[in-house]
Amino acid sequence: MSTNDFANDREDYGIEDWGAGYFAVNEAGHLCIRTEEDSPDVADISEIVEELVTSKKLGTPLLLRFPQLLTSQLTRLHSAYKQACAEFDYQGKHFPVIPMKVNPRREVIETFLTEGAQFHCGVECGSKSELYAALSLEQSPESLLICNGFKDSAFVDLAIIGTRIGKRVVIVIEKLNELRMVVRRAQETGVKPLIGLRAKLYSQGMGKWVSSGGEAAKFGLTTSEILDCLRVLKEAGMEECLSLMHFHIGSQITDIRSIKGAMQEAARVYAKIRAMEFPVAYLDIGGGMGVDYDGSNTNVESSVNYSMQEFANDVVYTIGQVCENESIPVPNIITESGRVLTAAHALFITSIWDEIETFADKRPEVEVDDDDPDVIREMKQTYDEIDAENYREYYHDALNDKDSMHFQFNLGLITLEDRGKGEVLFWNICNKAVHYAHLAEDETEEFEDAKKKLASKYLCNFSLFKSAPDHWAIDQLFPIMPIHRLNEPPTEITTMVDVTCDSDGIIDHFIDASELKEVLPLHELNDDPYYLAIFFVGAYQEVMGSYHNLFGQPNEALLEINEGGGYRIVRTKKGSNVGEMMQIAGYDTIIALEHVRELADKQIAAGTLTAEEAEGLVSSYAREVGRYTYLENR
Repeated sequence: MSTNDFANDREDYGIEDWGAGYFAVNEAGHLCIRTEEDSPDVADISEIVEELVTSKKLGTPLLLRFPQLLTSQLTRLHSAYKQACAEFDYQGKHFPVIPMKVNPRREVIETFLTEGAQFHCGVECGSKSELYAALSLEQSPESLLICNGFKDSAFVDLAIIGTRIGKRVVIVIEKLNELRMVVRRAQETGVKPLIGLRAKLYSQGMGKWVSSGGEAAKFGLTTSEILDCLRVLKEAGMEECLSLMHFHIGSQITDIRSIKGAMQEAARVYAKIRAMEFPVAYLDIGGGMGVDYDGSNTNVESSVNYSMQEFANDVVYTIGQVCENESIPVPNIITESGRVLTAAHALFITSIWDEIETFADKRPEVEVDDDDPDVIREMKQTYDEIDAENYREYYHDALNDKDSMHFQFNLGLITLEDRGKGEVLFWNICNKAVHYAHLAEDETEEFEDAKKKLASKYLCNFSLFKSAPDHWAIDQLFPIMPIHRLNEPPTEITTMVDVTCDSDGIIDHFIDASELKEVLPLHELNDDPYYLAIFFVGAYQEVMGSYHNLFGQPNEALLEINEGGGYRIVRTKKGSNVGEMMQIAGYDTIIALEHVRELADKQIAAGTLTAEEAEGLVSSYAREVGRYTYLENR
């Protein structure tokens, strides 16, 4: 849909609001990325994509990874807690921990452990696979390896191995039976591990994950269960093993008020246990610090109404006040703020492959005469006479005429050609009605809905289910914008559809400075490639993505932003090919090739193929096994 009237609505796509200081637009109209706000170290995303596509032969979809933003976010987080501790004279320390579930990629976790060694950054795992991987990584001697999640004896044995090889492994107890198992293995091995208890708080967060906290939460111990755990530890003579109290009230907490209440309750639980002469030294506040995806700085689901510093201030101040009131030493604070640490570092690039033509596209002017049915002539009159004064009434008339036209067609009273004329007239009327509604600043639901139906559908070369699954699964909003032509006003109102054979593979909700939008202003397509970026996909999206339609991993590049500007391609990785995805689904490529050859031989025997033709077909089939699973050639 052409949008001359809407050209100035989204000139900057809100990048200054949600960009976190990392993203900007340069004078050439290209998207840029930098290591810190106002930093001279700036890299041009459009130039990066162009080099990767032309020189490295990496087409879209393409995941760009910038590890420096991981380091930057970790530094911001630790600095916020360090400043809060200094302001409120808090004697405890801050120990950041990166949860592997957020993004378990080795290069991501290693960046945090290596670059965050000065902050004693640790790692959190919630499964045997994650723990197995974590045990192999180098960590700062003072950093922690937190073991959350439900555990069996093998999980506990792995944790004890970690303790024996010198890591500071903390086994967090989720159920009373887990503690009994840990005590038994400790007695059998002579190893006394560090133990944590996860409390099930009354307090809850706010946002999409509110149900992960509170009394009905999946994880955590009730007050009576905590008391039972303390009794078991005393009976086993293992009081000194209890080193940590843990809680978690939900991911992406939107409202700062939720933080204050939870901190007060958790600090009180810690203080009471410490008063019972258990040497708890750490309070793990879990995750929850959110990302301002839409830049509104409000408590809506895709935003947060606080800054990183305000969050840290409330945590430190509240815990300190409770401990002072209870005359108890303050704990060291552990944070598992995985979302805010990882989201910004990964940028997903897709290209517009084509425009999907719909009934609302390319509507010609139609000739109507006295021989046409009454309903068609009425619609032509409505189209000719609709204006800024009557657009609402005439739009309603057109809706009625459309229903009447389809009713008459089903009864056989009008021809297919008549129906074709009527559909063109109806959508031309809609286009005029939306135009006049925009001029009148009429944003009522019926005209917003009409605008969405008129929107162009841009076919994007990616799988929503693989690379941005949270948009499909939980309506998570991600900032989306072109990486170039940003010095040109957008002229098309669009929605985005992916290449999967699934009607849910569509993005039709977008962030806006003031409210949720169902269309995205983009530029008219020409013969040059047109690229879009989806931001903040570094948290959860990779690990949660599925292999729907056997679309695999996208191409990938690890990049470094140079001091003073520019970039360096550190490493590239080819995305999944057809053969790899076949194996994931349980197919053997050798057997598949043999079967196709057998089928071709049967055609030779039947006389429908020559031996040379059959060999050519089999060879072509064999070559396809190495193809990228996404669209490559027009």
